Amino acid sequence: MKVVATRPEPELAAPPAPAFVALVVAAQGGDRAAFARLYDQFEPTVRGIALARVSPADARDVLHDVFVTVLTRLPSLRAPMAFPTWLASIARNRSIDVARRSFRVQEADEIAFGVVSLDERALGLLAKIQALPDGYAELLVLRFVEGMTGPEIAERLGLTDGYVRVKLNRGLNLLRRRLGEGGERGR
Repeated sequence: MKVVATRPEPELAAPPAPAFVALVVAAQGGDRAAFARLYDQFEPTVRGIALARVSPADARDVLHDVFVTVLTRLPSLRAPMAFPTWLASIARNRSIDVARRSFRVQEADEIAFGVVSLDERALGLLAKIQALPDGYAELLVLRFVEGMTGPEIAERLGLTDGYVRVKLNRGLNLLRRRLGEGGERGR
C-alpha cells in the first residue's frame, strides 16, 4: 500500500466587507455619527433614484423621507451587507408613491419661486431621462446628474459593474435616439 501525502486545501479568505458594513452595524447600535456618515455616502444615490422619477423639489422631500424611514427601520435590517439594495428599494418605493400623488408643476413656476436652480434646458433633459424605463433613467441620473462612476453605482445599488456598464450604454443610446426624435440634437 502506497501512502500518498496530500496537501491541505488552502482556505479561501473572504473578500473584505465594504466600508459601509461597519457603519451600518455601528448605526444599528445607535451611533449617530455612523448614521451621518452613511447619509453622506448614500445621499447622492437616494437623490439620484428620486430624480429619475420626480421633480427636483419632490426629490428633496423623498430624500428626507427615505432617511427618516431608514433611521427608524435600520435596527431591523438583518444583513448589513444588503444595506445598499435595501436603501435603494425604500428610495424607489417612496419616489413611486410621490410620483403617483404629485401633479406635474410647470418648471417655470419652480424657477420663479426659486425651488430649483436648473435652467429650462436641463429640466427638459431631466424630463426626457425620466421618460426612459426605470432601469435606464435611474442609472443615467446617478451617472450624469450625481456624477457617480459605473463602479460607484454598482456598489451603491448592489449591482455588478458589467450590468451597470451595459445598462448605461443602452440607456444613453436610447436617450440619444429620443433626443434626436425631438429635434433637440443640434442644441
